[in-house]
Amino acid sequence: MTMTYRLRPLYILGGYLSATCLVLICALITAQIIGRIVDLVATALGGERIGLAIPGLAEISGFLLVGATFLGLAYTFIHGAHIRVTLLIGRLPARRRVYVEAACLSVALALCLYLTFYTYRLLADSIAFGETSYGLLSIPLWLPQSAMLGGIVLLCLALGEAWWQALAAAARHPEAFTLDDGSPE
Repeated sequence: MTMTYRLRPLYILGGYLSATCLVLICALITAQIIGRIVDLVATALGGERIGLAIPGLAEISGFLLVGATFLGLAYTFIHGAHIRVTLLIGRLPARRRVYVEAACLSVALALCLYLTFYTYRLLADSIAFGETSYGLLSIPLWLPQSAMLGGIVLLCLALGEAWWQALAAAARHPEAFTLDDGSPE
């Protein structure tokens, strides 16, 4: 039995959005470096600094890193790229393994739902109070928190699908259960 995710396109979209955040970080840092080189060359040639700098670059990059991290959670989960300790569960017979897997997924899903609830409350408070970042730029905190909540919700959906399939396997054919290698179908 291998896991089939019906919402796979949604998880892949999260992966693409995560990658986009990483590309934006790279582009912004590259632009900052080029700006510094241009300033260095201008002063070496006897001119004045042009001042090509991106204000709040560290802050913007940090918020994009939050987006990259959280939006990619479901994508990495469905591809089996999360760190899992299968030393014990991999040695269990299939009939027991399916129940242990369902129990582990239950705990993970419960923790993820807990995180979703409190991240939503944090986001709602940030919107209600108009909270902004403390850095050079006044960025509304609901922007990175929205990406964070979106990524956690995607992970909850992926965990829920895996949990449901593990329960179905336990009820129907526990002897056919194998640990998913995460490879795309």
